[in-house]
This record gives sequence, structure tokens and C-alpha cells, in this order.
Amino acid sequence: MSETARRRRAIVGLTAPAYLWLLLTIFLPLAAMLCFSVLTVAPIGGREPALTLKHYAAFLEKDFYRDLTWRSVRLGLDVTFWCVVVGYPAAFALARHVRGCWREALFLLIVLPFWSNGLVRVFSWTIVLRDGGLLDRAVHWVVPGAGALDIIYSYPATVIGLVHSFVPYMILTCYLSLQAIDDSLIEAARSLGASAARTFLRVVLPLSLPGLVAGAVLIFVPVVGSFMEPRILGGTQGIMLGTVIEDQFTTVFNWPLGAALSFILLAIVLAVMLAALPVLRGRLAGAEGASS
Repeated sequence: MSETARRRRAIVGLTAPAYLWLLLTIFLPLAAMLCFSVLTVAPIGGREPALTLKHYAAFLEKDFYRDLTWRSVRLGLDVTFWCVVVGYPAAFALARHVRGCWREALFLLIVLPFWSNGLVRVFSWTIVLRDGGLLDRAVHWVVPGAGALDIIYSYPATVIGLVHSFVPYMILTCYLSLQAIDDSLIEAARSLGASAARTFLRVVLPLSLPGLVAGAVLIFVPVVGSFMEPRILGGTQGIMLGTVIEDQFTTVFNWPLGAALSFILLAIVLAVMLAALPVLRGRLAGAEGASS
């Protein structure tokens, strides 16, 4: 057996369990949900379903679903934007300016939210954002006589809760890219007369773009379909496509409609990613060229 054949067999042997696991846990459930989405009723309890596309047609015919889709996509973009605004500077400071035990302490603070239940984290924000809550008291302590600060059950409250939940992903992915940048490249730029701002824009930012893109994808995709944070923190203002999909499965028991809306949301997310792919590919190619 040739060396190439041995290498291919080793690669197949090492990767086959992972792909088999993905097949069982992702593609098979998706295939089952796709079958549900073209049925009139869920085939449970002795009911006889028939094939139909009315659930997909309902999305195209009703403005309600299209408005919810835009709200969900907008939520994903807003949360991703604020995660970049908050997470990238934090990752830059950790990678380039913080050393020793302080870095470990800050990393502990970053990953600390993962050690608590997500539902507990979301409910804790209701205590902070409500009228008379911690944020309202802090504002009145700084500015006595200020009006009540009650932003619970609103769109900003939903964004705040989601940013808190997902900003660690942005910090960690950006940190890995920033940490991998060779210090000699920055020193070369400074020795050639580049200012700190120009060095950042022409060297650091392009080379850290892969981590920024990875973080944006890890945040945007789950946020678009989120339902727990919008339901608890948004109230009537937090009705998104994800909350409607959850209702179809848990309350209305209309699994075919929920499955159809899920696949439509998946298609929209993939369309957004494909639309941004040429721009991202060009930026990533530029980053690779700069590093070489």
C-alpha cells in the first residue's frame, strides 16, 4: 500500500466518527423536520397527514411573517454589531496590552457567564432593567431627580440580554486571531513611520479579520432564531420569528407550520451569509496576503 493510500485511510478513519455524529445529530433531524414541513398535520396520535405546501405559501401570503423575519434579521445584525463594538476592543486589550495574572483574571470574567444557566442570566437582567432596578437606582444616584429608567420589555432590553450572552464568542475568536499576529510585523510598520492608528488599520485589523468574521457568524446565526431572550426581556416588543416557531411546537402544536418557518429562517440565514461571502472572501484574501 502506497504512502498516499495510507494517509487517505488514516484521514478517513479519523474523520469518519465526527461526520457520522454530524449525520445522526444534524442532518437526520433536519430531514425529519423537512418531512414535517410538507404535511398538513403532524403524524402523531393516529392522525393521517397529507402532502401540502400551504405552510410555505402562508409565509409568502402574510405580511405578519415577513415583518417578523425582518425583525429577526435586524436583531441579529444589531446584536452582532454591538458584540463587535464591545468584544473587539476587549480582545485587543487582552492580546496586546494585558500580561500575566491579570489576563487570566479577565479571561475568568469573560467565561464566567457560561458557568451559569442561560435562563438565570436572562432573568437577572429583568432585575437590572426594570423600574426601580439596579440600573435605575444607579442613574438616580448619579443624577438625582432623573426620570424612571424602565427599559424592560422593550427591543433595547432584548439586545442587551443577547449581547451579554454572545459577546464572549466575539472576544474569544478575536483574541485568538490577535494573539497569532507576529509582533515583528507591527514593529516593521512602526519602524517605517506608520502611526499607531495606521498600523492598526493596515496591519492589525486585516490580520485579525478571520477571527472577527468567525465571531460574527457564531453570533448572527443563533441570534436570528433566538426565542428565550426576546420572550423574557422583550415582552410584546420581543415577538420574533423564533418565538413564533417555538409557539408552533410547544403551544399551538402545529409542527408542520413550525418546521416550515424553521426552514424558511434557515434559508434566509444562508442567503445572508452567501450574499456577504464575496466581500468576506476578498477581505480574508487581503488578510492572508498581508500576513505573507
